[in-house]
Amino acid sequence: MAAARKPRRTAARKPRRTAARKRREQRVKAAVTGGAVALVLLVAYWSEVWPYLLAALLLGGAGAGGWWLWRTDRLLRGGDGKWRREEAVRAGHRTLAEVDAMTGTEFEDFVVGLCRRDGCTDVRRVGGSHDDGADVLGRLPDGRSMVIQCKRYTPRNKIPSREVRDLLGAKTHFKADVAVFVATTYFTAPAERFATHNGIVAVHRDHLGLWNSGASLPSLTAVNGAGQGTRLHRQRRRETYG
Repeated sequence: MAAARKPRRTAARKPRRTAARKRREQRVKAAVTGGAVALVLLVAYWSEVWPYLLAALLLGGAGAGGWWLWRTDRLLRGGDGKWRREEAVRAGHRTLAEVDAMTGTEFEDFVVGLCRRDGCTDVRRVGGSHDDGADVLGRLPDGRSMVIQCKRYTPRNKIPSREVRDLLGAKTHFKADVAVFVATTYFTAPAERFATHNGIVAVHRDHLGLWNSGASLPSLTAVNGAGQGTRLHRQRRRETYG
């Protein structure tokens, strides 16, 4: 029975295909005829219609030119804004309050900018869900490779030692010469001891302020493990940040 129905279906399709082909041919003929009539009318009434055509062309050209100028202005303004942000990083014009308002990704880009300002090369942000414990990779001005972990925490939250240990693992994974932990807050005492004992540069909030103000990254290694203040300083931080 299936074999008997197949010819009927095939036969039914042929008239439909023929009708569709005829409709397409009719549309093409109508388009050609309409174009020919429009051309004849344009030639016949050229003296009356040419001013309107010229006005339409001028308006279209003015619109296209205006759009191009607007787009160029947007691109230039965007480039100027980016340049000014980069200049602000290079000059150290950002306050720590502005740094605190950044997102994690913005803070990583901020650290990248500081590294480039200091003459570091091949600096790139690699932070993400599968970053293997690294946020920034690059080379110091003397050619040594470095791996950086960035943490934008509130000043009341300290960096625990386990996060510093993770950076030591990243240093081994990337075969880096230098590991740097940059934080917007401070390190716990065990975390700071672990960093200094394992050659990790711990850049806490106060050192970040120095770096942002113009101190070079290599110069911070000389004060590694110091600068978090005495008991009086810690008390003042608690009063300030809670």
